[in-house]
Amino acid sequence: MTPDEVIAAWDQPGATASIHPTRGISEGAYWASGEAQAALLAQDIPAGSRVMDFGCGDGRVAIPLRALGYDVTGVDASPNMLAALNRHAPDLATFRSDGSDFGKHLGRRKFDAVYCLAVLIHHSHETGQQLVERLRAVVRKGGILVLDWPVADEPAETNAWIGVTTWSRDQQDQITKRLGLTRLDVDRPWAVYQA
Repeated sequence: MTPDEVIAAWDQPGATASIHPTRGISEGAYWASGEAQAALLAQDIPAGSRVMDFGCGDGRVAIPLRALGYDVTGVDASPNMLAALNRHAPDLATFRSDGSDFGKHLGRRKFDAVYCLAVLIHHSHETGQQLVERLRAVVRKGGILVLDWPVADEPAETNAWIGVTTWSRDQQDQITKRLGLTRLDVDRPWAVYQA
């Protein structure tokens, strides 16, 4: 799918009901899953860091991570998702971006850490690689980049907005080596790199 198709899909009425499997259980389970993911991120991101949540959605992870003492900026391409986040946390810094215009929003500023959860799964390998390159560009040297890009023995690209694109470990290693990223040896549901 193209980035514009993914954004359009997330902006459809009722799309937020599909944002995470726990939402089908209850709102409490949904927000608790964000708290659990924020706690995991806090194990790899130094306390008090300036952090970007790319693809922040309605703030399920950004809000609890900020509550842990991080300086979090939520970034999403969907105006509806950012509006939902702002209803939950009106004072959390946000800006709208698909990743192609970070310079417009940030200038030369960089983050201590960037995480991107449940975003790359919606994009083609080509678009996903472009996003990884752009996210790497806004992480300071020595900073942390967290990427949720699942590995499969037979990588495949999704052709549906709620599908899942998977990668080979070799694809990931080639991209991250070229970008100067070192994979950290941690047991997480996502890959953690140091720039």
